[in-house]
Amino acid sequence: MLADSSIKINQIDPFIFSLVKNIGEKRSLLDDIEIMKTNKEFTNIICNEEGKELYIENEFHKAKRFRKLHVEIAEFSSNLKILHCVFFPDPYYNIPIFGLDLVKTKNVVSAAIVDLSPVTKSNILIDEILDDVKKDGFSMKREIPDWGNIFSRNVFFASLINKNEQNLFYKIVDQYLTILVDLNKELKPDLNANSIDERIYFQKNYCKQQMKNEKTSLVLLKYFDKPWVDRYIKEILFDF
Repeated sequence: MLADSSIKINQIDPFIFSLVKNIGEKRSLLDDIEIMKTNKEFTNIICNEEGKELYIENEFHKAKRFRKLHVEIAEFSSNLKILHCVFFPDPYYNIPIFGLDLVKTKNVVSAAIVDLSPVTKSNILIDEILDDVKKDGFSMKREIPDWGNIFSRNVFFASLINKNEQNLFYKIVDQYLTILVDLNKELKPDLNANSIDERIYFQKNYCKQQMKNEKTSLVLLKYFDKPWVDRYIKEILFDF
């Protein structure tokens, strides 16, 4: 569960809760983890207006080798539930971007995606490690959208049709997080100026491409005006 969460355990979808708990456990293994201060306007967002009920909770951390560790839980009108998580590395380190998104509508997981996305053109070692993660047993794997050229060749994207597939997805997420945590242990900074510039470019492009996913803004625009939605996406979700 989110470390500083005000959500009661019985209010969180059990599958989302299990993923958040795993994320928190793996995050705690990073060096020098600490809470990041952010705009309180975007920490806990609640609306109880009939027909527009929503709950959004954001949690931000940073750690050695990671500039931002973001977890978002959202529920809209009780039938749309979202988990969003991105671990952005410090550009001084050659560490991929961990990204996870899950969308559950009326108890059906219509979208579940996880990846360790590259921050450099040379991603061979990580690709080879991820190749060994078992990704079988899913009946509805999904196509990566046109803007998804930011993802690695091992990005996993599927609809999850039953609890067995949810359990299999959980295992993939667990392995990707474990690989990320192990990769960053005692990693030394790479201070080559060209390499730093490349990693900065890849992170900026990751954010730029993610903002092309119109589904995010379309959901939020049902509840907020466009200036607020634009700020939320640029300042909270993809802020490089």
